[in-house]
Amino acid sequence: MTSFRNHALTFDVVDEGPLDGEIVVLLHGFPERASSWRGLTARLNEAGYRTIAPDQRGYSPGARPRRRRDYAMPRLAQDVVALIDTLGAPVHLVGHDWGSAVAWTVTAHHPDRIRTLTAISVPHPEAFLRAMRGRQLARSWYMGAFQLPKVPELLARRAGGVMDRAMRAGGMTPDEVARFRTEIVDDGALPGGLGWYRGLPFSSQSCPAVRVPTTMVWSTGDDFIDEAGVRACGNHVEAPYELVVLEGANHWLPSQCPAAVADVILRRAEGTPTTPR
Repeated sequence: MTSFRNHALTFDVVDEGPLDGEIVVLLHGFPERASSWRGLTARLNEAGYRTIAPDQRGYSPGARPRRRRDYAMPRLAQDVVALIDTLGAPVHLVGHDWGSAVAWTVTAHHPDRIRTLTAISVPHPEAFLRAMRGRQLARSWYMGAFQLPKVPELLARRAGGVMDRAMRAGGMTPDEVARFRTEIVDDGALPGGLGWYRGLPFSSQSCPAVRVPTTMVWSTGDDFIDEAGVRACGNHVEAPYELVVLEGANHWLPSQCPAAVADVILRRAEGTPTTPR
C-alpha cells in the first residue's frame, strides 16, 4: 500500500512489515511527517506487526486543502477512519502530538475499529481543554501565534531563521530541524500543517470517553504539555489504562526515544502491563 483516498484527497503512506501481521497505524504530529516514525518501525515489524504511517491532511501533496474549516478535527479524524476502512481490519492506533489528539478522537467515536490506543505526549482532548485553565495555557502560546495569516510561513522562509531557532529551542536536534526544513518548509507542507491550528475554531466536537485498552506516554522534559492534563487523562478512559512517564525526555519522543516508545506500543498491543507512575 502506498496511498489511500478520502473523497477527493489522496494520502501517501509508508507501509512496512509482514502483510499478514496485526496493523499498527502511526499518526505523526506537527511539524513532522511519517518519517518521524522510522526509528521504531523496524522493531514493530520484527515483532510481527505491519506498520502503516500516513502523511496526514495538509502534509501529503495530494491532500492539502486551503480552507481553515477543512482542518477541523472531525475531518482529520475521518481521514484516519477512511484509512482503517481501506485496510479492512481493526488496528492498533498510535499518535504523537496532533496525531495523538486525532487518535483519541477516532478511538472515542469509533471503538469498533480500534484494538488498542497508545497516545504519546498529548492527553485526551477533554483533559487537555481542562488543563488550559491552568499552566497549559502558557505552554500553548504558539497556538494563538499560528492563527496569524501568512506570518509563520514568512518567518519560516529563511533557513536558520526564527522558525528553525524555535524548533531547536523546543528540543529538536539539528537533524530534526533539517528534516523540518526539507519535508515541511521546502516541500510546501507548512501551510497545511498550520491549518490544524487554524482549524481549531471549527472544531467544537466534544470527545467522549475511550473504551479500548489505552496507554498514555508523557515525558518530564516536555515543554509543550503540562503534567496536569496528563494526570487527568485516565478519567476519560473506561478500559484498562496505564500512564507511562519517561524521565528527562523532551516532546519529540518517537524520533528521540524510539526504543522506549516501541516497547510501550508493543506492551499495549500485547496486553503486557508496564510500570505506570
